[in-house]
Amino acid sequence: MGFNFDQYTAEGNTFLNDYAKQMSMENDRDRAGRIMTSILYALRDIISPTESMQFIAQLPMIIKAIYVNGWAIGKKRTRVKNLKDFIQLAKKHDGTAATNDFGYDDDAAEDYIQTTFLFLKNYVSQGELEDIRDVLPKGLKNIIPSHIINE
Repeated sequence: MGFNFDQYTAEGNTFLNDYAKQMSMENDRDRAGRIMTSILYALRDIISPTESMQFIAQLPMIIKAIYVNGWAIGKKRTRVKNLKDFIQLAKKHDGTAATNDFGYDDDAAEDYIQTTFLFLKNYVSQGELEDIRDVLPKGLKNIIPSHIINE
């Protein structure tokens, strides 16, 4: 098996460009990338490693690498009960850029999360999105709205 880093880079750039466009951040890919990474890390913190592996299997190679970067797979999962907790976890992963990226208003963060999962349905199967939604706590299931799964 050969490594085709140019192909991985091209796929990653296409993914990020399309995501930035979906987020209306075409002129700020770095911000879009930080937001996406923070949301993926927050998701990674609350779902099982098995579910994570099934989820990322469908993503471009570079996005897989971003997802697993710094992952302590044996670490106890974070207890997140609702959207507000999830938003705080995503902001925590964004670090000092969180206020700049997500703003002061949780409504913007909620929109970014919804848009992220809407975008991910282009890469991740309906069945996998349903599986993830099924394992989320009741107060968090709406991060993957049922209408985006059934479209």
